[in-house]
Amino acid sequence: MSNDKAKQSQPEQKHKTIEQAEAEGKYIRKIRSFVKREGRLTKAQARAIETLWDTMGLTHSGGMIDAATLFANNNPITLEIGFGMGKSLVAMAKAAPERNFIGIEVHRPGVGACLGEAEAEGVSNLKVYEHDAIEILADCIPAGTIDTVQLFFPDPWHKAKHHKRRIVKPEFIESIRRVLAIGGVFHMATDWENYAECMVDDMKDAPGFKNLSATNDYVPRPDSRPLTKFENRGQNLGHGVWDIQHAKKD
Repeated sequence: MSNDKAKQSQPEQKHKTIEQAEAEGKYIRKIRSFVKREGRLTKAQARAIETLWDTMGLTHSGGMIDAATLFANNNPITLEIGFGMGKSLVAMAKAAPERNFIGIEVHRPGVGACLGEAEAEGVSNLKVYEHDAIEILADCIPAGTIDTVQLFFPDPWHKAKHHKRRIVKPEFIESIRRVLAIGGVFHMATDWENYAECMVDDMKDAPGFKNLSATNDYVPRPDSRPLTKFENRGQNLGHGVWDIQHAKKD
């Protein structure tokens, strides 16, 4: 057999890691919890990232965190996925100094805005990631260490053909269950009724959770979740908002 034929008969070598493939110039499609819509940083947002990142920023490359060392205390931790511009997250952190907060957001302007807001409000119990939540949950958050996970108003992907892009699905729910402490709460909120119904159904099928709703569906908005201007305007127009809370069982 010629050398050319021998090469052709050999199976193609598969890459062991995404990093190896990318290093060799290969494009690998990754599953993400978001669609990147990068905006332009304002001067204030850029300044906040430049001056505050060393004290408030966390990186995926840093690996598993040690929360007691990170915050210099053993206070319970609230983790918010997709904090947007961060205004409500900062408000929650300011209102609950007895808790620690970690925010995850992929959009850089939102990260900058959140850092700037935290500085303006004198908040020191907050750390943020600028990275994909799926990877942070898997690689950076130790199992059983989070008291509350918040997912407020995720992209609803309202067209039926796009529902598969919604972040709330069985594998995501399992990643939340892993990081929650026993009795810890997964709190979701959405202003799309269809998404709310799907969230309730997905959580009903997920092992290891108990619905905190007396009617086994939705709970009233807790005082701990600030009412945003957008939400308040929507309610004035008759738009609904659905809060869903499940606790991790033993």
